[in-house]
Amino acid sequence: MSTELPKTFDPAEIEARWYTHWENEGLFRPERPDAQPYTIVNPPPNVTGSLHIGHALDNTLQDIMIRYERLRGKDALWVVGTDHAGIATQMVVERQLEAKQDKRTNYSREDFVAKVWEWKEESGGTITRQLRRLGCSMDWSREQFTMDEHFSNAVLKTFVDLYNDGLIYRDKRLVNWDPKLKTAISDLEVETQDVKGSFWHFRYPLEDGVTLADGRDHIEVATTRPETMLADMAVAVHPDDERYKSVVGKHVVLPITGRCVPIVADEHADPELGSGAVKITPGHDFNDFEVGKRAGFKPAEMLNMLDAEANVCQTADGLVPEEFLGLHRFKRDGVDGARELVVQRLKESGHLIPHIAKTKKGEEQELDAEPRTIATPFGDRGGVVIEPWLTDQWYVDAETLAKKPIEAVKNGDVEIVPKAWEKTFFNWMENIQPWCVSRQLWWGHRIPAWYDGDGKAYVALSEAEAQAQAGEGVALTRDDDVLDTWFSSALWPSATLGWPEQTDLVAKHYPNDLLISGFDILFFWDARMLMMGQYNTGKNPWPKLYLHGLVRAADGAKMSKSKGNVVDPLGLIDQYGADALRFFMAAMESQGRDIKMDDKRIEGYRNFATKLWNATRFCQSNGIGASSSIAAPAASHAVNRWIIGEVVETKEALDAALAELRFDAAANTIYHFVWDRFCDWYLELIKGQIDEETKAVAGWTLDQIFVMLHPFMPFITEELWSKQGERANHPLITAGWVDPQAEVDPAAKAEIDWLIALTGAVRTAKNELGIAPGAKLEAFCPAPGELAKSVVEANAAAIERLARLTPIHFAEAPDGAAMQVAAGEDAFVIPLEGIIDIAAEKARLEKALEASAKEAKSLEGRLSNANFVERAKPEAVEKARADHAHHTAEVARLEAALARLG
Repeated sequence: MSTELPKTFDPAEIEARWYTHWENEGLFRPERPDAQPYTIVNPPPNVTGSLHIGHALDNTLQDIMIRYERLRGKDALWVVGTDHAGIATQMVVERQLEAKQDKRTNYSREDFVAKVWEWKEESGGTITRQLRRLGCSMDWSREQFTMDEHFSNAVLKTFVDLYNDGLIYRDKRLVNWDPKLKTAISDLEVETQDVKGSFWHFRYPLEDGVTLADGRDHIEVATTRPETMLADMAVAVHPDDERYKSVVGKHVVLPITGRCVPIVADEHADPELGSGAVKITPGHDFNDFEVGKRAGFKPAEMLNMLDAEANVCQTADGLVPEEFLGLHRFKRDGVDGARELVVQRLKESGHLIPHIAKTKKGEEQELDAEPRTIATPFGDRGGVVIEPWLTDQWYVDAETLAKKPIEAVKNGDVEIVPKAWEKTFFNWMENIQPWCVSRQLWWGHRIPAWYDGDGKAYVALSEAEAQAQAGEGVALTRDDDVLDTWFSSALWPSATLGWPEQTDLVAKHYPNDLLISGFDILFFWDARMLMMGQYNTGKNPWPKLYLHGLVRAADGAKMSKSKGNVVDPLGLIDQYGADALRFFMAAMESQGRDIKMDDKRIEGYRNFATKLWNATRFCQSNGIGASSSIAAPAASHAVNRWIIGEVVETKEALDAALAELRFDAAANTIYHFVWDRFCDWYLELIKGQIDEETKAVAGWTLDQIFVMLHPFMPFITEELWSKQGERANHPLITAGWVDPQAEVDPAAKAEIDWLIALTGAVRTAKNELGIAPGAKLEAFCPAPGELAKSVVEANAAAIERLARLTPIHFAEAPDGAAMQVAAGEDAFVIPLEGIIDIAAEKARLEKALEASAKEAKSLEGRLSNANFVERAKPEAVEKARADHAHHTAEVARLEAALARLG
């Protein structure tokens, strides 16, 4: 017996109740020891995080796949957990201390880390609670954390193994240094912002007796960072630049420091830019670092002029004047920094070349520098300008580790979807740089290295092992640094299952089956998982990688807090329900494209849920309840044989779409089946003739809808499934996937599709000509085919009820105004005398046609104008295209309406 549904669909009440039930009953991971495994790991969100719209997309797609495979009977495991997020978490706890006029350095390292663990236990579960609201069916009983003991053991083993194999080493190189946080950070944690700055030109005097071919005794250089000249080590010119060939190998004498530095030939210098000569500061610029190495400078010899807080310190050659020492690199709190003092001293000494600019009145004026907008790197958490800084760090030999992943993608062992991302993958992997994995933090996996008094490192799993390597009596000091969080998260697919222990989970669920991630972490996480998976296990972590796009604001702009266009997914869930948001994400996820937020579409999918709710209530009111069979019931009526065939085709299309990870195609397949075929047609066709066969078929079809729609809309489908009948211990989440054990019936399909075509054509024609939908019309079919005869004969009542045609004559139509409609190969003539004012209707249609044609032509002209398309705002161009499409369609519709009138 079914349980009567309330009139109103209330998502909030349903969602909270069902999620609690699923989780409490252990239904996210039912006991299926002998079933085929299916495994996904979630990209672990930061433990400090809150659910954002990108998480909503990423996790919705994963949940669709895990629920789908669970319904197909697999041992579906979705591994869930959080990342310890070294910098982010340490900052959160430090801010809490600052609020109490306290600070990290007032504590020992151990005591501070204990405070972080306290915070994690009290406040670190926000995002996991929010993932539940989205409906994510993760195995919470095995929730993971990258700082768990078993995970930490995996991290330490990997580090030690890599070190012993010569794939981890300590080196002096440039890193992205955050002077506020006083740590190296990854490229992902660097945000480039356009900042108003300046471009200064200086004279660097040539050494005594040396001049350029034109007689000048100096080389002109230009820079946006004048302060770094305190650590300049060379001037670079292009090897083919005739202006400087005579002085390559000679020297310039730097103003202020008096340092004598060589002029080197290097293709980094562009003869077309400025003077063609570039100052080289290898200790504070990534490009200059490479130029410096090519010029023969060893990293240990490169000069460093800044300390960890970006204050000027003395260089190794002792040539920085004392007045600069201790100054910050930039002006700060109204106090001039090293930059301002360098410019001042160069101006005083005559080495500054002024920039000549024109005022608005056309008059010339002399400026110290040329104003410029400069792309400047900022730390995304510290919020200050990143300093390329020369320091000793631990590096992974990423070039060696990248070889097997490159081969795996090239030979098809790992498939990247969409395939277009392969080119980007290869470009990065084949040009990969050493990976800096050390961070100057207290929170994280501490690097397992100990140093003796001479600075020699001993890398081991424990201090005792390191001591054994060093020998008795050798005093050792532990490395203070921790590992980059991307290092530990690179082990996520295997360490979450218990690796390096050979657990049953590892044996069954590694490699995983699929990874779904945003394209923006292709290198930071996905590629590194491939590296570490191959290195640690000899296997790729998964055979398929799906990269989805970004979720953008409605106007296509990237979401950011500064723009104020960030969308809160929890607010959308409150407003429309989780099912509607999930369906929106799936329907809009088209491979290779970003998603534009559209509240109206989400509202539309909420309406879709309501339509299914009301359709189920209609079924209940007509005695249609749950099915007792997975296989389709026996059916003799054409309409029932037809809907069974529709289920067969929908299931096949859905399986094909999900096999190819075409989430949009999958969502649209089930949407159109539910809305169009079942609700709009099948339920209409069976009205008034719901016998026992029809009840059985309708109940079975509704069950198949719940099953097929469940991965996309889990909450409403589970609720309706439960209310359609007694299903003791048989919730939808663990039901069997659709298996009609039937075939499409061609005769039934032809009959019902013809009937639908006729009804649709009549309704469209009535709408175009302004005829009331309920008006009954007489119809003539002069040359009916066999299908037309049989359908009209078998479905006269339905045709009258749905198409409002009665009677239908298989004869020539009388003379006079009429409209024509078609169903399949059959043409129908419907007289209009006395139905509408033909002349007035023609006049109305012709006037509307003229207006739309004129507007379409105008828009076409605007869109064919390159100036408009290239210079107008993107939203204006998009609106013009939409309007053009609308008016073009209107022209076609109105022409068809006029043609109907003859």
